Amino acid sequence: MLLHIVARGKIGRSPEAELVDRYLQRIAWPTKVTELPDRGGNCPSAAAGSVTVVLDARGEALMSTALASRLERWRDGGKREARFLIGAADGHDDGQRSAADLLLSLGPATWPHLLARAMLAEQLFRATSILANHPYHREG
Repeated sequence: MLLHIVARGKIGRSPEAELVDRYLQRIAWPTKVTELPDRGGNCPSAAAGSVTVVLDARGEALMSTALASRLERWRDGGKREARFLIGAADGHDDGQRSAADLLLSLGPATWPHLLARAMLAEQLFRATSILANHPYHREG
């Protein structure tokens, strides 16, 4: 299953970009990142057999093992792509939130979108590591 991060804002050459790349390169699953301008620009259409996860502070804060379980269920259920949408400073509109298969929160704090991208990449690496029984993830 393709893990596709669709993010508003250009990350450029930055420490955050290096961190995102470090985690995405470690994921054994196929990954893709699509950057959109802060305003305007069309979000790529969801392919048939995809799920859409919108990062939103009002979403569900999942433990890493729960995120791994969701990815596993989607993958084993035949989903071809999981799209993770990261909004700009103003977040997502009501239409994007209501169309999502999952609203995912990175916790109650507000995070800069570039840091949120790195945090998401790490959680995707952690979740796929859990599914592969890799020792990277350790509970409490």
